Amino acid sequence: MALAETIKAGPTAGPLDHVPGHMGMPIFGNSFEFLRDPLGFHQRRREQYGRVYKYSILGGRTVALCGADALEYVLMDQDRNFSSRKGWGVLQQLFPNGLMLRDFDDHRSHRRIMQAAFKPRPMRDYMLHLNEGIAHAMGAWAPSERFEFYPAIKELTLELGASVFLGLKMGEEAAKLNQAFVHEIAASLAVLRRPWPGTPMRRGIKARAFLLDYFRDLIPARRAGDGDDMFSQFCKATSDDGAFFTDDDIVDHLNFLLMAAHDTTTSALTTMIWAMAQYPEWQDAMREEVLALGTEQLDYDSLDRLEVTERVFKEALRFRPPVLILPRFAERAFEFAGYEIPGQTSISVSPGLVAMDEELWKQPTLFDPDRFSDNRAEDRSHRFAWAPFGGGAHKCIGMHFAIMQVRAFVHQFLRHYHVALPADYQNRWQAVPIPKPRDGLPIILSRR
Repeated sequence: MALAETIKAGPTAGPLDHVPGHMGMPIFGNSFEFLRDPLGFHQRRREQYGRVYKYSILGGRTVALCGADALEYVLMDQDRNFSSRKGWGVLQQLFPNGLMLRDFDDHRSHRRIMQAAFKPRPMRDYMLHLNEGIAHAMGAWAPSERFEFYPAIKELTLELGASVFLGLKMGEEAAKLNQAFVHEIAASLAVLRRPWPGTPMRRGIKARAFLLDYFRDLIPARRAGDGDDMFSQFCKATSDDGAFFTDDDIVDHLNFLLMAAHDTTTSALTTMIWAMAQYPEWQDAMREEVLALGTEQLDYDSLDRLEVTERVFKEALRFRPPVLILPRFAERAFEFAGYEIPGQTSISVSPGLVAMDEELWKQPTLFDPDRFSDNRAEDRSHRFAWAPFGGGAHKCIGMHFAIMQVRAFVHQFLRHYHVALPADYQNRWQAVPIPKPRDGLPIILSRR
C-alpha cells in the first residue's frame, strides 16, 4: 500500500490501541508536558515512536503524523477527508464561520470571493495605509535602554488592522475596537473554554457580539461608498455568478481575518527584531539594502528588492513558526506510513517539527538565513520543508499581505533605529498557542 491512502469506507470510530504512544494522565492527558515544551514534546515522541503516534491534550485523543510527507498528504487532502472546521473546533465559539472553519466546496466558494480583496490594485492601496500607520506609530517610539518591543508592536499591528482592514483613522473609535479585539484574541488563546463570568472567554464572547454589531451597521455605507480598505472590498466582492457576500458572511470573515493577521504578524515581527539584535551582522546587511533603495517608505513595486530581508524573514518563520501545530479531523479511515487510522479521529501535523528536521535542514537549531540563498536552497529539499503559511486549499489567504506588512515595517525601522539586546537578556519564549517573549522582548532602542 502507498505511504498514505484514504480507505473508502463510511464514517467510523475505532480504537487506537495499535497506534504507538502514551495518552498521559486521566482528564489532563499529556497537557502539562506539552505546555512545558511543545516542540520538544513532539520531537521526543517522533524519536521514540516514529512517524505516527497518539497523544492526548485535555482528554481528547489525537494522532500525530510527522514529516514533510505528512504535511503534504494532509494539507493537499486529495481525497477531501480532513476537515479544518472540525480540527479547529476550539475556535468555534468566537469565529464559527471564519474561512479556516469552512471545508471543501463551501470553503472554496468563499475563498474565491475573498481573493478579490488581495489582488494587486487593492494591495497597492493597503501599502499606502501601512506606510502611513507605521510612520505615525514609530514616530512616537523614543530611544530607550529597555524598550519592550512586543507590546509596542502588538499595539501597532492592531492600529494597522483598524486602518487597512476597517478604514478607520487612529482615535477614540479605533481604540474602542482595538480593546474588543484584545479581549477576543485573549479568549481565542485561553485554556478555559467555558464563558463563565470573569473569564477571558466570557469577555471574548461579549467582544465578538460588539464587533459583529459594529461591522454590520457599517455595511450599507461601505457597499455604497468608494473606500479602499479591506472591509469595503468584502462588501463589494462578488462570486462568478454575481452574488455578494451576505452581511453575516462579511462580519464573520472580517472578524476572523483581523484575529489571524494580528497574532501571526506580531509574532513574526518580534522574532525578526530579536534576530536583528542577536545577530547584528544581519541587521547591518538588511539596513544596507534598505538604505540602498533611497526612499523614506517602501513602495509596492520595490517589495521584491529586499532580498536579505526576505531571507531573514523566512529564517525567522522557520526558526520560530507562528503556528506550531495544524489540527485536522479525519472524516473517514485512512492509512499513513503503515498505520490504519480510524475515521472520526483528530489528527495533527506540525510545520514546526518539519522546520527542525535534520534530514531537510543543515544544523536546524542554528539561526542561518543563508540556508534560503539560491546556492543552498534548503527550503526546496521538499515542497513542504518550509510551510509556515500552511498549504493546499487552506494556505493562508493573507500570506502576501503579511509579507508586505513585514517588509514595510522593517524598511522604516532600519532607516531610523538600531537595536541591540541588554547584557542581562534571557531568551525565554512562550511557544503556544502563538510564540511570544515571556518578558516582552526588552531591547536597547537607539536612533540612527
